[in-house]
Amino acid sequence: MLDKLKFFVYNDFMKNFMEEALKQAKIALKKNEVPIGAVITCNGKIIAKAFNKREKSQNALMHAEIVAINKACKKKKSWRLDDCEIYVTLEPCPMCAGAIANARFKKVVYGAKDKTSKDNIFETIMQSTRLNHNCEFCQDTENEKECSRLLSDFFKAKREK
Repeated sequence: MLDKLKFFVYNDFMKNFMEEALKQAKIALKKNEVPIGAVITCNGKIIAKAFNKREKSQNALMHAEIVAINKACKKKKSWRLDDCEIYVTLEPCPMCAGAIANARFKKVVYGAKDKTSKDNIFETIMQSTRLNHNCEFCQDTENEKECSRLLSDFFKAKREK
């Protein structure tokens, strides 16, 4: 299955969107949320951006990707986001990967690889034959260190308390 992965080339144009996702992650950090940010674009323009809101909302579903997807669906007045791209500072979890696939995103770009994921679950979900849509995806290796550092520093500070 993994030999059929849909990768694409990350370019400078996309870099601006990941930088905006990083800004969202930093907002989450200031609010004592896990610092993950997401940005959704359509035709090269940002249509939604969000950060994690699980602590404030006390809702397990309020991951940055889900919050951003909700905003994008409202803006487009459709659940189909097949002409959209999503930029996330951390590799999406299984819940968010499923939502991304079901929303039919064109592309996914993520910053840091999830250190807890040793089974390629994100890639597996993105390429699942159970889904009628597969997304292209890639890792932003240029911003990977900053995305990873935000998360590492956050959890290190939590452990020290």
